[in-house]
Amino acid sequence: MKRILIAGALALATAAPALAADLPPPAAPPPRAPVAYIPAGPIFSWTGFYVGLNAGGAFGNSSWTTPSGPVSSFSTIGALFGGQIGGNYQIGQFVIGAEGDFDWQNLRGASASGICGVAAVGGCAVASNWIATIRGRAGFAADRALFYITGGGAFTDVKPSTAALPYGGGTEAGWTAGGGIEYAMTDNWTAKVEYLFASFQNATCNASACAAPLAVPAMAISPATVSFHENIVRAGVNYKF
Repeated sequence: MKRILIAGALALATAAPALAADLPPPAAPPPRAPVAYIPAGPIFSWTGFYVGLNAGGAFGNSSWTTPSGPVSSFSTIGALFGGQIGGNYQIGQFVIGAEGDFDWQNLRGASASGICGVAAVGGCAVASNWIATIRGRAGFAADRALFYITGGGAFTDVKPSTAALPYGGGTEAGWTAGGGIEYAMTDNWTAKVEYLFASFQNATCNASACAAPLAVPAMAISPATVSFHENIVRAGVNYKF
């Protein structure tokens, strides 16, 4: 019996290669689908010059101070619109640039009662019809979104008045700072929302500055130093060349 089993095993071992050779070859694996190649689009660059328009609102306050101390403080509010021009230069993801703008505004405010000067009884008021800024900008670009801070010089016409004196004053220089977000909708058109704080400290209101003849001697009104601050919130669009 052992001899029979050993002989059968040897026969199977001898026949296995022949049987394997007679079997059909295994089927080839199905071809892999080709991977579609989609070329990456060009990365947006903020480098370039631009012009644009903006509109929004402003609110703030005005404080009046005479040599004897503070006499009045009140709120101001109004709308504004205008335009801007500027340029950017992108280095990696950082963007630096400069911008100048000019806006017409109808910022107004008044104190219904109070003494704005020694002989000026009955309240005081202030107005501004325009504001302009020249600012530097620095920001971080996340492709088409730009987050930036900005600051520089500001100019406006601060026009103080009292019950006895009509609007006077003139152009005043100050400073401004703020920040914003700008987004490139296309390769040429961008939209932005920004906030600016502007401060003007040195306007004056007296018989000469407010430019009106008085029923009382000019020296009867103590010159008042008029500070003027405004918060600007505005949206804009730019065309980038």
